Amino acid sequence: MSFAQTGAMRPNILYVHSHDSGRYLQPYGHAVPAPNLQRLANEGVLFRQAFNAAPTCSPSRASLLTGMCPHSNGMFGLAHRGFVLNDYKQHILHTLRPAGYYSALFGVQHIAKNPATIGYDKTQMYQGSHVEEVSAGAAEFLRNAPKTPFFLDVGFHETHRPYRKAGPKEDPRFCLPPAPIPDTPQTRQDIAEFKASARVMDEGVGLILKTLAAAGLADNTLVISTTDHGIAFPAMKCNLTDHGMGVSLIMRGPGGFSGGKVCDAMVSHIDLFPTICDLLQIERPAWLQGKSLLPLIGGAAAEIHDEIFSEVNYHAAYEPKRAVRTRRWKYIRHFDGRTRPNLPNCDDGFSKTLWLENGWRDRPVDAEQLFDLMFDPNETRNVAADPAQRAALDEMRGRLDRWMRATADPLLHGPIQPPKGATANDPDGISPQETPRTL
Repeated sequence: MSFAQTGAMRPNILYVHSHDSGRYLQPYGHAVPAPNLQRLANEGVLFRQAFNAAPTCSPSRASLLTGMCPHSNGMFGLAHRGFVLNDYKQHILHTLRPAGYYSALFGVQHIAKNPATIGYDKTQMYQGSHVEEVSAGAAEFLRNAPKTPFFLDVGFHETHRPYRKAGPKEDPRFCLPPAPIPDTPQTRQDIAEFKASARVMDEGVGLILKTLAAAGLADNTLVISTTDHGIAFPAMKCNLTDHGMGVSLIMRGPGGFSGGKVCDAMVSHIDLFPTICDLLQIERPAWLQGKSLLPLIGGAAAEIHDEIFSEVNYHAAYEPKRAVRTRRWKYIRHFDGRTRPNLPNCDDGFSKTLWLENGWRDRPVDAEQLFDLMFDPNETRNVAADPAQRAALDEMRGRLDRWMRATADPLLHGPIQPPKGATANDPDGISPQETPRTL
């Protein structure tokens, strides 16, 4: 029966997102304490193989909120550098509004220079969008929530750099850097400060969830907790390996998102929009490119994808590349002709400095990369040139080519043209803090 037939109110949607967290959190087995996210996972569904549509800030968020990959929704780069959606009416709030949803934004949105462009009923911004103010504002909203169903978008700056200072709970002597990074005093300090930022981020999540429960809203609210992309370390954020594409995704609420379940199916951020449509029993917009998660949750399907795609166009600098991932293989293709790292697309920090001091700038970058995820899960050994893997290479090339054609990827016809007035760094530079040029 429909919601209209039963008279029941459609579920609220609470979308809580952090910045640059990847899967480096307690529910994914990492030594990064996040007790509130762990509690959410214990009560909901943890997706172990969730991926973004772009490992860069604005394109990732825009893809989740429009249900389309960046080259289809138009978000080719960072909103604060002049990049925009083709049509802000494709944001999910405009599909929810005719179904009676009130929309509110607290903190980070990162898909428009002016948040009023998006169209929320209520927008509350904070200088820096740090956890303490954003979570307090969202909690106050929940204490006085509207009687109609709501879509509440809560965005934290954390765990973006610069990180919080490590406290007693983050003693760098006893920290382990992320997988691509060597274990040194500098990198231990780096990850200790990331852990400090994760701690305060999790505290903000805890306040929001506690308030949701106290307001009697938890049972009829779908909570979506995720992040935009991998953590801001070399070879992670802005990279198309799983270190950049892989994201945390925990959901709790009506529709079967309960019970402390773990889902190992490959899923994408672009699947959330169609999932919400199906859960709320509202018509899906024609532009959606993802698939509903409900068959996974209800047990009707073990998988909904046999391939996942992700892309980069502009971040601090232009770095056009595409990737396709299956269970066994990852294929990455670079389109800019560069043979060295694009250093402005890595945030500054202790780990980046260490790599630069040891010759990172001159490390070669292959135009095509093929990784066997079974025997090389950290994606460090490119086998694209291995004759024994020619069949796999041809298959993955074909998958990527078909997707680019099916989605009318403009990169097929040459370099991506930015909007007038957008800015970007020189790819031959070193830091995203260097003065960008107007394109």
